[in-house]
Formats: sequence, structure tokens, C-alpha cells
Amino acid sequence: MSKQEVKEEMKQMEGDPLIRSRLREKQRQLARHRMMHAVPEATVVITNPTHVAVALRYREKETAPRVVAKGAGSIAERIKEAARRHHVPIVENPPLARAIYRQVELDQEIPVALYQAVAEILARIYRLRGHF
Repeated sequence: MSKQEVKEEMKQMEGDPLIRSRLREKQRQLARHRMMHAVPEATVVITNPTHVAVALRYREKETAPRVVAKGAGSIAERIKEAARRHHVPIVENPPLARAIYRQVELDQEIPVALYQAVAEILARIYRLRGHF
């Protein structure tokens, strides 16, 4: 088989690479859109002031806080802007923001190792809101 024949066979088996890349980009756009719509439901957004933002949601019936949005760079800025628009508290804690960003995927609960740090932030927010 020639190199061209191998390429054509791969296209037949896996689909056109251009179409696959467009499909993946569309999927990424939809995921970002869903994520940005989840920010108003967040309890808090934890940031590394310039680079990283992670939105957490915690409800009493849930076992642990859950990551509803996370991003770096321009996506982090959009998360912070959405949080401001919807009056979601924003807390600067660079080590915690980076740890959650690296360790936790979207729509997953935070790991047990981070419970204490997140609990302290949530307690402060609840006190300010008068929930305690």
C-alpha cells in the first residue's frame, strides 16, 4: 500500500480529520457554555487572582462541594465576571485554587484532602451571609 492509500483508508475508518476536529471544537464550545451557565449556582469561586478560577457548589444534601466550573486565563476571567454578575462570592486563595484546578475534574466532588481548606472558606461565607 502506498502512503496515500493508507491515508485514504484511515479517513474511511475514522472519518475525515477536518470534520473530526470541527466536531471536537463544537463539543468544547458546548461544554464551556454549560459550565458558564453553572456559575450562578455556585456557592463560591476560588481564585488565583490572575490565572485560575474554580467555582464550587455545596448543598446540605450533598456529601462534599462539587466543581461546577473551572478555567485558566480568559476562561477564568469569564468565570469571575459571571460570579460578579450573579453575586457569587469570590475568594482569593492561590494554593487552593491551583490544587482544585489540577486535581478535580468538572462536576466532581473535591477530594478529602482539601475538605478542611474549603470548609473554612464556606464557613466564612455562611457567617457573612448570616446562615450560622
